[in-house]
Amino acid sequence: MILVVVEHEAGAPDRLSVEALALGRSLAEATGEPLAAVAYGPGSAAIAGALGASGVATLTAIDDPRLAEYAPEALGKAVAQLVERDRPSVVIGTGSERGAEILAHVAARTGLPLAANVTEVRPGDPWGVTRQRWGGSLLEEARLDGPIRLLTVAPHAVKPASAAAPSQVAVEAFAPDLTDRDLRVRITSRVPAEAGVVSLADARVVVGGGRGVGSTEGFAELDELALLLGGTVGVSRVVTSAGWRPHAQQVGQTGTRIAPDLYIACGISGAIQHMVGARSAKAILAINTDRDAPMVTRATYAVIGDLHTILPAIITAVRAAR
Repeated sequence: MILVVVEHEAGAPDRLSVEALALGRSLAEATGEPLAAVAYGPGSAAIAGALGASGVATLTAIDDPRLAEYAPEALGKAVAQLVERDRPSVVIGTGSERGAEILAHVAARTGLPLAANVTEVRPGDPWGVTRQRWGGSLLEEARLDGPIRLLTVAPHAVKPASAAAPSQVAVEAFAPDLTDRDLRVRITSRVPAEAGVVSLADARVVVGGGRGVGSTEGFAELDELALLLGGTVGVSRVVTSAGWRPHAQQVGQTGTRIAPDLYIACGISGAIQHMVGARSAKAILAINTDRDAPMVTRATYAVIGDLHTILPAIITAVRAAR
């Protein structure tokens, strides 16, 4: 069995889970094993229909009312119990913060080998994996050997793809053996996102701002352009460190990894930690006064000049085109 730990929202697996499922299906086809999924949280069983598009044969919904909110230790224990019961050949998690955290708990509880940020898997004896290291600046070829293998998929390293024919997904409930101690760490409250704001991880257009924006007020033009293009604003680490924008908007190794159709990088030098988060962008437009900045040299297109002169011109042109 190939088992994928699925995260979901609005009745369907999220984008990174679809990528993990695509890798899982390729391994299932290569090994002749069935593809299974495990999901947690409210509405887990309801995603069965959406999982059929990925070729999933069975869905195990972790059934415990105490897991209505995210609790990493408890979920790690629950998945570990399921792994010990079903003995899959491999367990695949997403490269999200939650996916990595849950699989780390599973590895600690079971003593099984874990490879993080995997981009490619080669079944064999032992299995071979390619994974991102040093913030994605290099790829490592490694062996993953054990009775059960654990891995997380590097965000946007695997192209989402549907199965040739949708499958009928059998659903079962799984009640883990948990104690109150397992729920010491959990989400206790939520701050709702601003209405109408596009998620940074899912945005098709991201307008990024760095040190060159100059101030909190300087982001008004970036906000306007993002709104016109149906996208959202992302920032570099220096911007969040300065307190100009919240950490939730940070793109990079310690922020969100994005995969937009277009990334407009304004006043961003392009440090490796930031490029790790933007490397999956299909096209990059860099706006910078420094023609030798790393972001400019790596961009698909570049405009050399003051972003506060260039952005108003782009906004005017977009409005005129509409």
